[in-house]
Amino acid sequence: MSVDLPIRRVAKPWGCDVLPPPFARDGDERIGEIWFEPPPQLPQLLVKYIFTSENLSVQVHPSDAQTQADGLGRQGKEECWLIVDAQPGAKLGIGFDAPIDADAMRAAALDGSIEHLMSWHAVKPGDFFYIPANTVHAIGAGISLIEVQQNSDITYRLYDYGRPRELHLDKGIAVASGVPYPDRYRASVPGHGEVTLVSGPLFRLDRIEGTPSAGMAAHYGEGPFLVVPQDGEVMVRGEAVAPGSCALVAAMAELMVPAGAKALLAQAGI
Repeated sequence: MSVDLPIRRVAKPWGCDVLPPPFARDGDERIGEIWFEPPPQLPQLLVKYIFTSENLSVQVHPSDAQTQADGLGRQGKEECWLIVDAQPGAKLGIGFDAPIDADAMRAAALDGSIEHLMSWHAVKPGDFFYIPANTVHAIGAGISLIEVQQNSDITYRLYDYGRPRELHLDKGIAVASGVPYPDRYRASVPGHGEVTLVSGPLFRLDRIEGTPSAGMAAHYGEGPFLVVPQDGEVMVRGEAVAPGSCALVAAMAELMVPAGAKALLAQAGI
């Protein structure tokens, strides 16, 4: 049995007809997302690729505490993005240029001016952004990224560029934070070496190159965790896992990363 997690290809109106390597077009649908189905051993995390040919909706996600207070009985959603490809001029909208209150945010969502009040960040491969719950955000056109997130589908759309989809203004405005995006949540990942991208209570994310250091291996201990190859194959229980895949690793002893190969490691609840 393959160690690779099952893949779900998700068609989206804002998706792409041609996907960047190592992915290939499959059918006539515009693919916007490729999901790796969370395994039973690690249901808290979802890893996906996102591909955009148009701007995505302006949206916000609630926290764990807010979903529980709202009686949803599910976890909230925090996420992070690693840019893997970006066309010239591609941008992410995260937070606001200046503080904005709930009434002004609602009015801006209704008349479409909310996108002009947001802060837009030009992106390139290797850029990294952590998106806490309550952060108003939008992914722009021309971007391919890896998203690691809490495994939750709770999304409140505030503005959707006229697409015929439901908006969630009451719930969205109730949890949205109308403030600028803190610089501490973004980084530029170096081309080589080992780097910690997220180390928090909800999940941990690291980029490794070659054999993990003793300190890194100790963080992941007996697992379980996910490995997402980026450059070169890695081995899990003696089976090759290639870029464009994601695999469950039960313990660090199962993972072998050749010299020069790069991969992401993700674990819940650190």
